[in-house]
Parts: sequence; structure tokens; C-alpha cells
Amino acid sequence: MNIFQSVIYPPPSLFLNVMTAVCLIALANSGISEVRGIRFAYSKFWNWKEAASSKSSAGAVAVTGRTGMLISYTPALVAAVASFFLPGVLAAPRGMLVCAALGLHFLKRDLEVLFIHKFSGNMMIDSAIPISLTYFTHTVLIIVSQYFSTGMSEPEINLTYAGIVLFLVGITGNFYHHYLLSKLREKGDKTYKKPTGGLFNLVICPHYLFEIIDLFGIALISQTLHPFCFAFGSMCYLMGRSVATRNWYKSKFENFPSGVKVLIPYIF
Repeated sequence: MNIFQSVIYPPPSLFLNVMTAVCLIALANSGISEVRGIRFAYSKFWNWKEAASSKSSAGAVAVTGRTGMLISYTPALVAAVASFFLPGVLAAPRGMLVCAALGLHFLKRDLEVLFIHKFSGNMMIDSAIPISLTYFTHTVLIIVSQYFSTGMSEPEINLTYAGIVLFLVGITGNFYHHYLLSKLREKGDKTYKKPTGGLFNLVICPHYLFEIIDLFGIALISQTLHPFCFAFGSMCYLMGRSVATRNWYKSKFENFPSGVKVLIPYIF
């Protein structure tokens, strides 16, 4: 407990503690579901045409992949930007840094959707909305957690600068590997190819690895409980997604190299 208190602000309220626990469990369960084959309805694992046909009686709606991803990320970006105009948030310890990091995180995602990513299909709206609500809720809870740290004693160990370094490494590495993925397809090409370059020769999903680093960077900047749990929960989910991706590549490409790890070079 003393180690815990030396690096994290005291949890401010029972409500935030409960929401943090619920979010952590939900994200960890999502990672397990990915491995078991129960996946969010987007990306290479989902046949949206079959989904739309099977759900037509329920009024299911498909949108373009780009629109679906914008729906997923933009509300969280709006929440991060809005926090700069809320009294007291920026006055909280590290409030400006946390809000800026969240804003950059989701601004980058939206810009990648608009200018970097190449989409091969559509996305069901009933998948985009839960993802959007998840990102939005976590963003708001991180901001609220930071606001409630006002007036509390600073943790004995200041991890702000370590967090900034991790965040910058994570967001840069994530962007770089997204860029490499975008170069696999020419305009109009909708086929999947085995990624190469960067850390793709060592792990299946280096962009996920760097996203985890990015999120733990935000947690270290904040030093409140919720962003740590969000980063850990996201790591569980992305690990599951990476395992599913590796299995998918092995099923699609002959002689897929067995030495390529799932997420962490040479380890896992």
C-alpha cells in the first residue's frame, strides 16, 4: 500500500473506484473474447455484408469503415478539447498535460482515419457506437480523476517526465507503423498483405505495442488510478486482438514465420 500511495493520488470517490473496476473488467474480458473468436465487428475479422443481411430485420445499419472509425474516436477528442474550457480542470495538478495528451492521442487517430488508413470494407453502426462510448467514457473519467486530485498531496515519486517520454515514444511508434500498414495497399486495393518493415518482422502488431506504451505514458503523467487501469485493460484487449491477428495471418499466408511474436519482441 505504501508503494501504491507513493506513485498514485488517492482514489477520490467510491463512484470513480466502481467505474474504474467495471471498465477494467470489461476491457480484460474483451481481450479474452478476442482470443475465443468473439470479436468487435470491424477490421479483417468481420464480414459486414453477412452481418447486415442477418440483422436486416432489426434495422442494422452499415457505414463506411472510415465513417465508423470517426464515430469511434471523435467524441473522445471532443471531450478532451472541451476539458480545456471547463473551470478547474486545467488548474488541477498536471491537468493541462493530461488533457493535452488525451487530445493529441485522439486527434492523431482521427487524422490517421482521414489521411493515412486505407479501408477495405464497411462497419456496422452497432459496433462503432459501443467503441465510441468506451473511448468517450474513459476519456471523461481520466479527466474527472485529474480534476479530483486538486488539493491532494502529490505522490512521493513524480513520474511526469517518464510519462511524457513514454507517451511521445508510443504515439510516434504507433503512427509510424500505421503509416507502414497504409503503404501495403495501392489506391483501390482491398487485399490484405503481410506487413513488413519497422518491428513487423519481430511482432505481429507493433502498432498495438506502441499504443499500449502511449496509454501507460498518459497514466504516468496523470498518476491517478483510472488511467492506469484503462492502460492495463487496454493492454489485455490488445494482447487478445494480437493473438487473433496472428492466428488470422497464419491461416491466410503459407509459410508464415513461426519466430514472429505476438506483441513483445522475442518474448510474447
